Amino acid sequence: MTAPPPVALSTASVYPEPVAAGFEVAAELGYDGVELMVWSDPVSQDVAAVDRLAETHGVPVLALHAPCLAVTQRVWGADPLVRLRRSVDAAARLGASTVVMHPPFRWQRRYAAAFADEVARAGEHAGVAIAVENMFPLQRGGLRTVPYSPGYDPTAVGHAHYTLDLSHTAAAGSDALAMLDRMGERLSHLHLTDGSGSPRDEHLVPGRGTQPCAEVCERLVASGFSGVVVLEVSTRRCRTRYERTSLLAESLLFARLHLQPARDADHTDRVSLPLR
Repeated sequence: MTAPPPVALSTASVYPEPVAAGFEVAAELGYDGVELMVWSDPVSQDVAAVDRLAETHGVPVLALHAPCLAVTQRVWGADPLVRLRRSVDAAARLGASTVVMHPPFRWQRRYAAAFADEVARAGEHAGVAIAVENMFPLQRGGLRTVPYSPGYDPTAVGHAHYTLDLSHTAAAGSDALAMLDRMGERLSHLHLTDGSGSPRDEHLVPGRGTQPCAEVCERLVASGFSGVVVLEVSTRRCRTRYERTSLLAESLLFARLHLQPARDADHTDRVSLPLR
């Protein structure tokens, strides 16, 4: 029977606690690793410090999320091409197989023009896959805008690797299963999370929203998916570590349950009794 894919915890899932807490929680709950979110926390930007956390807690960095959020535009420099290259280098040094990237913002015209070629070239570095993530429009009142170039669906451009985020499909009103089909064998990374269909990016515990989280997991296992499944769940409203770990334990249980390979139709469990 094929082993299920590894399940990692995004360090963003413990916000507003620091990156170190992400490693602590992942170790405590039994996650297979973490996805490092590189952002304003200075430790997240320090490869040596992150490597020490991974060794201390016995939790490897399986993926790295590049600093491509609107609030991280100055992390690792102002040039987004430099940030992309530093992200790939950091992932390689940490032993991570994947870098998650967002499509460029529309105002990043030079970067947008070079993005596809740069992703293709940088992805050849040390076997690190740059998996471009699906995003969503922004809505303010009755105004709906798309801040990404050329759009929020990376399959419209075509990349070697994709990240499917199920909170983003909810916020965009996209059909998650249709996007899964479009990504096909190029899907190398999953952000397992949920959304209610609100235009906001909610990052709910999987199973608490409207997205076909269970079916996506089951389809991935049936297809022989060899990437990493990452729980990227918002716990920022939790008042205590106990509340936070409860949500992340529920998320891990959901993932483990739905990522189990189906048994062969003719398989029956046998209990071996000791000979007397």
